[in-house]
Amino acid sequence: MPLSVEDVDLFQGARGRLEAIAYRLLGSVSEAEDAVQETFLRWQGTDTGRIEVPEAWLTKVLTNVCLNQLTSARARRESYVGEWLPEPLLDGDPMLGPADTAEQRESVSYAVLTLMERLSPNERAVYVLREAFDYPHREIAGILDLTEAASQQILHRAKKHIAEGKARTEIDQAAARRIVEEFLEAATSGKTEPLVRLLTSDAIAIGDGGGKVPARAKAFEGALAVATFMRGLFKPGVAKRALVGGSAGIHMATANGGPAVVAVVDGRVVGIMCLEITADGIAAFRNQVNPDKLTHATEVWAAAEHGEPLFHAF
Repeated sequence: MPLSVEDVDLFQGARGRLEAIAYRLLGSVSEAEDAVQETFLRWQGTDTGRIEVPEAWLTKVLTNVCLNQLTSARARRESYVGEWLPEPLLDGDPMLGPADTAEQRESVSYAVLTLMERLSPNERAVYVLREAFDYPHREIAGILDLTEAASQQILHRAKKHIAEGKARTEIDQAAARRIVEEFLEAATSGKTEPLVRLLTSDAIAIGDGGGKVPARAKAFEGALAVATFMRGLFKPGVAKRALVGGSAGIHMATANGGPAVVAVVDGRVVGIMCLEITADGIAAFRNQVNPDKLTHATEVWAAAEHGEPLFHAF
């Protein structure tokens, strides 16, 4: 049965929310878009006149499509080359979804998206629907075919798992920006000591190259190891310029609501480094350099004005 104009408009009105849910569940823009498209095809193939609450129907279908994708994605990620990190979203990307509450902002932060990989599919779905989109447990139970009590228990477990992996209390954006500025100055100084002073003792650095760009298979751990790596990362070199196709302009930016460093070559985003900053210093660097996970970021970057880079690296 072909969709009416009203049915199409209804779906388009819900698309933004569906994409934001799917991104949080899957950590991938392309996979989120595929899930939303599959939801539309199912919407197209059903008798919409018999659906009492279209928003609830769409959310249920989308969530179950994402749960199926998560199950298959876990198998694919077992054979992934190196570390797997989520696809970062730059400031202004509509797929970031709501950011009115602390819970909503936290649910899309790069650190929490990474930690959500530890959760079971159901834990991830309950956490996202409750914390990011404020669905009551009664509705979540209906979406996932659970009891309301089970939904509450799953949320408790999910929040506990995430809290166990989180760094210490984060600081405000202005202070974070100052620390990023200090980090970039230290990273380009050629010295290790200034970098060590900016890091927590248990700092980590993780990179995702997807087997297409060199990235260490195991995370760097500890302030000295991370500082040494960062000093080398920003050190100019012919091989680095050849790898990314030129001298990269380095910009300070915001990704997934947190401080980030973006490397751009001829308008193409070649790297996004998300920093996790606490009151004790920089606790983590998560560097996305897999070109497949930067295509969307390049599109978003091109649509906004960013000014001149702070400096050129490599």
